[in-house]
Amino acid sequence: MKYVEEYRDGKMAREIAERIRQEALPTREYNLMEFCGGHTHAIFRYGIPDLLPDNVNMIHGPGCPVCVLPISRLDTAIELAVTHGVILCSYGDMMRVPGSRKRNLLKARAAGADVRMVYSCMDALKLAQDNPDREVVFFAIGFETTTPPTALVIHQAKQLGLTNFTVFCNHVLTPAAISSILDSPEAGELGLLSLDGFVGPAHVSTVIGSQPYERFATDYNKPIVIAGFEPLDLLQAILMLIRQLNDGRAEVENEFSRAVTRHGNERAKDIVAKTFEVRDAFEWRGLGFVPHSALKIRPKFAQFDAELRFPVDYHSSAENAACQCGAILHGVKSPRDCTLFGGACTPENPLGPCMVSSEGACAAYYSYGRHQESLIVTDNAE
Repeated sequence: MKYVEEYRDGKMAREIAERIRQEALPTREYNLMEFCGGHTHAIFRYGIPDLLPDNVNMIHGPGCPVCVLPISRLDTAIELAVTHGVILCSYGDMMRVPGSRKRNLLKARAAGADVRMVYSCMDALKLAQDNPDREVVFFAIGFETTTPPTALVIHQAKQLGLTNFTVFCNHVLTPAAISSILDSPEAGELGLLSLDGFVGPAHVSTVIGSQPYERFATDYNKPIVIAGFEPLDLLQAILMLIRQLNDGRAEVENEFSRAVTRHGNERAKDIVAKTFEVRDAFEWRGLGFVPHSALKIRPKFAQFDAELRFPVDYHSSAENAACQCGAILHGVKSPRDCTLFGGACTPENPLGPCMVSSEGACAAYYSYGRHQESLIVTDNAE
């Protein structure tokens, strides 16, 4: 398969890994954060940690949209379904994420709320068309990748003249999260969080391009290499970061050039800009309130804003005191540092979102990383 099998060649993977071992200086540590949860899963699925020297450390970032959504926003979605009696449409990953008082969307549905799992925002729009006597709310989450479809569906709802369709907007912004991590007190404390560079997200970058990351290279002196999701992509990106750090360079490099350009998808960015504006601040699980880090619906589309149509008191809610999801998302801890991991907290009985989401670090560790299996890629000749 073009652009897939070529990037899973076991022989070439071992060759790149050997270059990493040769070029990683034994006198220093390399702490590299892969921002994207999809990268975290790929890293463990393909056994990449087993191929890296001990002084090259992969740190898992907050690039999981389900994981970073705070309990209070999930509680608000549950209240929309329970208190206001709407048809609440949600992606499947959100259905089992625990809110406060051990509630989640699945339990709300079992108790009688009309919560429906959808595969796209277009499914929610179709439900609104098919149920003109019911209010339909789409629970919109995600980074820049999923924002353009939400913008498009709002425009389509307006063109159709729908009056029973709204969006509960929770779209968040990748560059603001990276800024928050680099500006956090932990980033300056030795032994707690020391980041040397970033593996930049793939899907997000196809939309926003590589240009928004350039300030992290110039202002923070942190190299970034945008990478695809295949094992050769990730190994090559790690090698490129090591070379930058050895040379004393801090640049934005694009390993995923087959899909990412400097300016991204202009049409997608244009419809997002027409539909949304940046919030002054937004709460992230693990990062707290981050300025200018999320989007809200513009006033010209206010009739499709669920937060305006169905007022629900918004307040921060306490996390499970034993759950380490916040610290894991911040890159300060790994799933193995959580006493609940693999015992009280499993994919079948998740106590935190990092164990629920298909992009969560705990789910990646549980599925692939507990036994540190060897690389799964195979030689073409095998």
